[in-house]
Amino acid sequence: MTQETIITTIDIDRIIEMAWEDRTPFEAIEFQFGLREKETIELMRQNSKPSSFRMWRKRMKGRSTKHQHLRLDGVTRFKCNLQRNISLNKISKR
Repeated sequence: MTQETIITTIDIDRIIEMAWEDRTPFEAIEFQFGLREKETIELMRQNSKPSSFRMWRKRMKGRSTKHQHLRLDGVTRFKCNLQRNISLNKISKR
């Protein structure tokens, strides 16, 4: 985490949500909140039950969509192109 970075409870909720999303790379979390992958993992460890953290780590291990450099060359966006605007942390209905 960068110096003097203050993360609110709302930010933590959003980071956890983004970390659980299969298609959101760690680079998107770093871009938006300034947390590197290692810092995101530590945040998940501190803010999850031990069993939930282990389940998340198992799910994320080796998932190519969680790392920008492992993605296909044509994927340049941070969100699904079918996803509509997000308001109040909820995805609008399609």
